[in-house]
Amino acid sequence: MSKLFLIFFLGVLISACSKTPYYEKTFSFENKTWKDDVKPKFFIDIKNIENPYNFTLTIRTTTDYNYSCIWLFMKSVMPDGSIKREPFKVQITNEDGSWIGNKTGSIIETELSFQPQLLPQKGKYAFTIELGITESKINEVLDLGLRVEEIKK
Repeated sequence: MSKLFLIFFLGVLISACSKTPYYEKTFSFENKTWKDDVKPKFFIDIKNIENPYNFTLTIRTTTDYNYSCIWLFMKSVMPDGSIKREPFKVQITNEDGSWIGNKTGSIIETELSFQPQLLPQKGKYAFTIELGITESKINEVLDLGLRVEEIKK
């Protein structure tokens, strides 16, 4: 009987340690190129507005990426149809050229985390990410992900 309890306890412990995000999706860019007319969209159905949420954007580039940052616009469409558009700068390298994100082989993963926030309405939110640069494309960008975690009280 004690072995069964131990197995059950370890199973509960392992599942408690692995925090599953409320939402997580990744958009992959064709041929490692983000063209200015490509605008990844993420749709999230928010059912609980009493708990705050953590939002994290993840950008994966290669070590051949030629810039020190990426400028983005995030357009948010609320369930009631209201729209908000904000600019963001994702720093990819330090001033000395060293990578800020996690490097695995030739891939750099950089995160932009937002302050935890309460969402004002229940329902479906749409988040669109647009390039905020004057060039028509940037090369050596693999993918862009959005992770949302609910902070349970």
